[in-house]
Amino acid sequence: MKAIQGNVLYGQSGGPTAVINASAYGVIKEALRHTDIIPEIYAMKYGIRGALNGELIQIRNQDDADLEKLPSTPGAAFGSVRYKLKDFSVDETDYCHLLAVLKHYNIRFFFLNGGNDSMDTCDKVDRYLQREGYQCQVIGIPKTIDNDLPITDHSPGYGSAAKYIANTIMEIVCDTISYPKSKVAIVEIMGRHSGWLTASSHIATHNGSGPDLIYLPEIPFNSEQFLADVKRIYTAKNRCVIAVSEGISDQEGHFLGLSSRARDDFGHAMLGGVAHSLADLVSEKLGYDTRPMELGLVQRCASHLQSKVDLQEAIMVGRVAVRRALAGDNGVMICIRRKQNDPYDVSYFTHPFADIANGEAMMPRNMINASGNGLTDAFLDYVLPLVQGEVKPKYKQGVVGFCHIK
Repeated sequence: MKAIQGNVLYGQSGGPTAVINASAYGVIKEALRHTDIIPEIYAMKYGIRGALNGELIQIRNQDDADLEKLPSTPGAAFGSVRYKLKDFSVDETDYCHLLAVLKHYNIRFFFLNGGNDSMDTCDKVDRYLQREGYQCQVIGIPKTIDNDLPITDHSPGYGSAAKYIANTIMEIVCDTISYPKSKVAIVEIMGRHSGWLTASSHIATHNGSGPDLIYLPEIPFNSEQFLADVKRIYTAKNRCVIAVSEGISDQEGHFLGLSSRARDDFGHAMLGGVAHSLADLVSEKLGYDTRPMELGLVQRCASHLQSKVDLQEAIMVGRVAVRRALAGDNGVMICIRRKQNDPYDVSYFTHPFADIANGEAMMPRNMINASGNGLTDAFLDYVLPLVQGEVKPKYKQGVVGFCHIK
């Protein structure tokens, strides 16, 4: 359906990344090129909640100099949220509020920047607006450090997080080899069901200073085999560095790091503590001193280690979203297709929400070694292009200047 004149509404959803604001920048810069069709640009304050409550940020009221800092600013500059819309066949309350806001501000272009659950939100909003006969181009913009969005080759946010993890693991390994005999270091890395983030620690191995063992959610965790692996490595080297996903589970599918019975709005269990659990196991069964650690939120907010490739692609998916909406696309997410690795090149395409919403892309088995405790060259071929290129932060009096939305 051909787009009609109206305003843009952009929102951020779910966990932030080091480059989510670069996608916002892409949307804003591209929309500003089409003022004949898009008179105004608005952003949701704290994601879909802001849209439901009519709390919108007018982009034209922001300082241009501040907006230019968006690509290098971590976190969600406009505010994010985890909020699950009920299906409108069950409860239309949220949708009625949203439609009223869209009409009031003449929103004809709706962009939501997020991951799996966010595409579910987009799908519901799009179907409701179609049912109500309100023309609005609803486009999803991919974002997730977990890299588990289906259809797309990879997700903006992953490359920078992978770059941070690889470099941090290298630093940890350099620290452990400072002594003739070190503790067993167990590093917990984000990843509920998919191991893409933890797998990125293998980049450090490729560069000579990586973990000795890597455990991912895709392979059921066997504690006896784990202890045998640790003992073998420690006996040979007097040290052992382990990278482990927070979401590893046993043969029955029970999370080892289930920290509580609490769940988020989408029903996801709150995870954490797997490094400490494994450290206790190693101490009890093998008698080795251990050092458990969690990389925590810095995995997704370390903008000082942005991947240039990741940054550029994050901007492009924002720009392409606007272009596709103006061309009449609707009910789709922007996806990345890898054309070749050497030299690295991609193209962009769209795919319907229905095949993406709430789905998860797991790591292929051929990227994980036969023993299930490491990675293969197939993974390196996949990941190395995504972490290339450096983005030099702009410092003032020793610290980086970030964008601050009014």
